[in-house]
Amino acid sequence: MSEILLEVKHVSKRYGQQVALRDVSFELASGKIIGLLGPNGSGKTTLIKIINSLLADYEGEVRVSGHKPGKESKKLVSYLPDKMALPTWLSVTEALDLYNSFFADFQLARANELLNSLKVPQGKRIGELSKGMQEKLMLTLTMARRAKLYVLDEPIAGVDPAARDLILSTILDNFTDGSSILLSTHIISDVETIFDSVVFLKEGNVD
Repeated sequence: MSEILLEVKHVSKRYGQQVALRDVSFELASGKIIGLLGPNGSGKTTLIKIINSLLADYEGEVRVSGHKPGKESKKLVSYLPDKMALPTWLSVTEALDLYNSFFADFQLARANELLNSLKVPQGKRIGELSKGMQEKLMLTLTMARRAKLYVLDEPIAGVDPAARDLILSTILDNFTDGSSILLSTHIISDVETIFDSVVFLKEGNVD
């Protein structure tokens, strides 16, 4: 029987007078992939930050396996931000060591396998990598965790179609029936076939 891993109930968020999200509700069950779709500026990243306890002061309710966003939920969520989140002076190997020491569910051997398959050079510093290689590194760090919920913010933005296919296959190959994926993107045509369902945001509303 599938478990509801993510519950979003009537979530609204404002930045001053600007409405970022308005009464957003959906659920995500284990073993499922939901696409969080919409143009840039539609509220996708705001919602993802709320789920990852990076934004407070919102209306409504969010639960990750029954937990409010916070210390306990962070143990269950593996988050891929839309921008490089690590110091660029770190080497690729140091980035792996950092995740391995910080996350109990991080699989170092699996991370090394993914880096090899994605052809990410481990001897270089992050700042020496191309944007595409940096994105592959962050994807590796995210998917090498044994998380319940993978939250991926624009994982295929800014990469060529061949790299896009490789990234999508990496995502699909590295989650299990007991976990789920929430994948945010504004590029719909190449990814729509992998989704079990979609949530389409437009100007902060579910469209």
